[in-house]
Amino acid sequence: MPDVASPVSLMIGMTGMGGSPGAGNSLIISAFHQALTRQAALVFVVCVLLALAWNGLRTLQYRKAMGSGEPWPPPRREMGPEPVARRVLRIGFGIIWIFDGLLQLQQNMPVGLPSGVLQPAASTSPGWVQHLVNIGVAAWTHHPAEAAASAVWIQVGIGLFLLVAPRGRWSRLAGLASVGWALVVWAFGEAFGGIFAPGLTVLFGAPGAVLVYAVAGGLIALPDRAWAGRRLGRIVTGSAGVFLLGMAVLQAWPGRGFWQGGTSANPGTLAGMVSQMSTTPQPHLLASAVSSFASFDEAHGWGVNLFVVSVLAAIGLALLSGRRRLLYPAIVALVVLGLADWVLIEDFGFWGGVGTDPNSMLPILLLVTGGYLAMVRAPALDDVTTPAAAAEPDGAGGGTWWERVDSGYAGRLALSLAAIFVVLLGCAPMASASVDSRADTVLTEAVDGPPAVISGPAPGFSLVDQNGQPVTLTSLRGYTVALTFLDPVCTTDCPTIAQEFRVTDQQLGSSAARVKFVAIAANPLYHSVSVVDAFDSQEGLDAEPNWLFLTGTTAQLSAVLNAYGIAVDVTPAGGMVAHADTAYVIDAQGNSRLVLNDDPGSGAADASSFSSLLASEITQVMHG
Repeated sequence: MPDVASPVSLMIGMTGMGGSPGAGNSLIISAFHQALTRQAALVFVVCVLLALAWNGLRTLQYRKAMGSGEPWPPPRREMGPEPVARRVLRIGFGIIWIFDGLLQLQQNMPVGLPSGVLQPAASTSPGWVQHLVNIGVAAWTHHPAEAAASAVWIQVGIGLFLLVAPRGRWSRLAGLASVGWALVVWAFGEAFGGIFAPGLTVLFGAPGAVLVYAVAGGLIALPDRAWAGRRLGRIVTGSAGVFLLGMAVLQAWPGRGFWQGGTSANPGTLAGMVSQMSTTPQPHLLASAVSSFASFDEAHGWGVNLFVVSVLAAIGLALLSGRRRLLYPAIVALVVLGLADWVLIEDFGFWGGVGTDPNSMLPILLLVTGGYLAMVRAPALDDVTTPAAAAEPDGAGGGTWWERVDSGYAGRLALSLAAIFVVLLGCAPMASASVDSRADTVLTEAVDGPPAVISGPAPGFSLVDQNGQPVTLTSLRGYTVALTFLDPVCTTDCPTIAQEFRVTDQQLGSSAARVKFVAIAANPLYHSVSVVDAFDSQEGLDAEPNWLFLTGTTAQLSAVLNAYGIAVDVTPAGGMVAHADTAYVIDAQGNSRLVLNDDPGSGAADASSFSSLLASEITQVMHG
């Protein structure tokens, strides 16, 4: 059903009927910023409380020491040195997690992530992968502002947790948190890194950046004794060698398009991907470098792929050998190849306004470097385990716990608790969004504009319902009325609007008994009782006790439509008519309170959002 502008639609300030909110929609961006601000205030309060608690502990210890003549400050039980490889992974991936969280602050994230990242990532994967990703898409689409804000806090919180907890059980817990969230993102956000899709290659980001985060988190979560000796380093570098050999085989496999350079009109697989990346909004210098490499690959595709396959295989064999004299040049070669790939092929991975991470090559380099350091800088078992035990409060000695606890440990504990709170601050609304099928009301307001507050008696009417029984506005006194205008022979918008009203009825629960949902026929050609009754049967509304579809003579309907400012345009074909999609909320005394644009938008999220908005506004009118 096409829309027709009307005085009502102009009054409520429609922002674009019939579409979905764009990535730059100011209302959704404002809701996103408001969510971040509220949550930042909570983080600040918790940090202040933890700081006060730590300071209070220090004060109690000071008073106790002064009263007993003990030295102040007391000797601190220092941690032993953290293994170099573990420190590199913990700090490196902590920084990357924070960087990813800051990328989530981009204003295109709330609306642009599903269509710009999630769905394209799964587009070439099997149906079951797309179905899984669509679960995440639905949750994000229905709650864009809250989901985007949650992603910021979860990732920043995990990064901070890794940075502030250098040793002990809290540090291992930070590693586990990294594993858990990384696997969620890998499945729902990266479609398993594309490993089930054709064209899998490490040059484009396989096996997914966050899978590497998960592996690193798992290493950080290992007990201290695992870092003693060279065994862990051999496992990491050997596994990396197997992975790179596998990627070399896939890169060399005939028929996958990597040996063909192609032309600008018909590029090969690698050249086509690079050309596409060069069009991403980014600094001109970078776009020019990426575009130049695409042209080079088009001209020398076979040679470029031969070089990549040879280097990947050589590095993989060197890492798999475990020989120290081969590991160092292999690591250097991998860093050079990886940085070149990161710049010229992956194009840094985070340009375009919806980039969520620096792609996989940088994390892979960091992980393999950590594995190398775990081999060549491995501490002895006593150096790893004994200091770690001393770093935790052991409860030895007399006095209360607050007298015995080391203030340094207490400080690290406070910082760790603050980081955990930041993570949970993001997890709570994200979990709520994943199980709440009702879309946020901000979606329909972004498309159709917010409800307009009006006042004054609603125009009266005297019509008949779908059963031929007379109904007047006066007869509906005592009920809150949600009123709209539908074409009973419409096959596009009107059935969707009717279902929106039905969903609103369900959302109101027991309060629905005090509400009447009323539609008035907007088609001057087809408006008989049998036609509106057939519409109700078709849409499953005939069983709804508080649903009324009213009609009357052409003159009666024309008078009501004019009174409510509903413009109607009869098309030359003479079937469906075009009319304004408008809804009124009328209070129990018969006064108009609100007018809304009930255009259903272009998707299920928009329709669900309108139902949530209408239910909320009806509830306020009933109790206002």
